[in-house]
Amino acid sequence: MSKKEREAICLICEEKKTKGIYLYHQFLCRECERKLISTSTSDPSYADYVRKLKNLHTPPLYS
Repeated sequence: MSKKEREAICLICEEKKTKGIYLYHQFLCRECERKLISTSTSDPSYADYVRKLKNLHTPPLYS
């Protein structure tokens, strides 16, 4: 039995990928996740990651 993988657009690199994680209904590809984790906070590209991650919105909590 084969599992069909769904493509999604990464929040960081904006490319279609199949492997990654979802954060608040936004997709983060495996490659960008690894880059984000391994990037030093003093690296100029870290600021770009933070800026793009600010686009994540917490979904409303309905009680």
